[in-house]
Amino acid sequence: MSQVSDRLAALSPSETLAMSQKSNELKAQGIDVINLSVGEPDFFTPDHIKIAAHKAIDDNFSFYSPVPGYPALRNAIVAKLKKENDLEYKPEQIVCSNGAKQAVCNVILSVVGPGDEVIIPAPYWVSYVEMVKLAEGTNVVVPAGIDQNFKITAAQLEAAITPKTKAIILCSPSNPTGSVYTREELKALADVLAKHAKIVIISDEIYEHINYAGKHESIARFENIRDRVVIINGVSKAYAMTGWRIGWIAAPQWIASACNKLQGQYTSGPNSVAQKASEVAYTGTQDCVETMRKAFERRRDLMVQLGKEIPGFRVNKPEGAFYLFPDCSFYLGKSFNGKKIEDSAGLAMYLLEEGHVACVGGAAFGAPGCIRFSYATSDENLTEAMRRVKVALSKLV
Repeated sequence: MSQVSDRLAALSPSETLAMSQKSNELKAQGIDVINLSVGEPDFFTPDHIKIAAHKAIDDNFSFYSPVPGYPALRNAIVAKLKKENDLEYKPEQIVCSNGAKQAVCNVILSVVGPGDEVIIPAPYWVSYVEMVKLAEGTNVVVPAGIDQNFKITAAQLEAAITPKTKAIILCSPSNPTGSVYTREELKALADVLAKHAKIVIISDEIYEHINYAGKHESIARFENIRDRVVIINGVSKAYAMTGWRIGWIAAPQWIASACNKLQGQYTSGPNSVAQKASEVAYTGTQDCVETMRKAFERRRDLMVQLGKEIPGFRVNKPEGAFYLFPDCSFYLGKSFNGKKIEDSAGLAMYLLEEGHVACVGGAAFGAPGCIRFSYATSDENLTEAMRRVKVALSKLV
């Protein structure tokens, strides 16, 4: 009998991808399912970016690229960081990867080893804890509920740090909550981390441009910890380029070199044509980014309104990303036709089967009392989906 490695056996499958797959299976059976489980923009990649990809093909960008990406793309990222974030980096501090997911994993595998602790605020993106497991590190989960707007405090961070702490992963704007740390909140966290010189700060900023709170703030702006911050970003969310698979890090040189070495052994450089398209995403017009951001903000307002109309839901007002993350613990333990809803995963499955709306249970994000809805779809779909959710939940006793 075949036996997978202990490393693989320790991993959990992605709950978000699993729910999306189940949704597609029901759709294939002819059932009208509204999918609010998947975390990707519903917009098409802007035309000027697609034209750049066509040109790259015509110009024969069909060979292996350098492992960390083409110099032109890394230079474009350096210019973006200077212009938009007032941060100074050199091209050799940038490593481009096959999506921001690989970028995060590269960093974790490069700095975390057996016995190292990684602080992860919860709710968290589903893959963080699994990547730490892959690196044989230890997850130290710090919970932050809806009452504190899903953001940890400096005091919570200080209490979680031990001599074994190797890294912390922050995500702002957040997946799955949409919460955004203010400059003052980030400074408080930075001041704690400044006292612990060996901790690497991994700052996932992939939702940077889907922000309703004003200017994006990066923890890399604080001088007292800047030399230990790794920024994770990419083109997927801001430019509707999820399938192009281009993410990147901006990192201290030693971490960038380590990620370059690691990536060189297991994927090499990312897609050549996608890199040329991404270069134009950063150097071309940014009007498309603002157009999509405004659409997401309108949908945010709609979802908050509809969520608050559902009895038993506790809803906050997300300031970024494209997720609503209501506390639905009111419904846990209730039943339908004699079948009890044991947990948030069970509630998500009930909403899929009874309401034909796909969402994701909060346990996968370290928040077992919540559920995640993506509002990266049309206003009409959102209105109908939340109507179905309301009706399905009203049947639980």
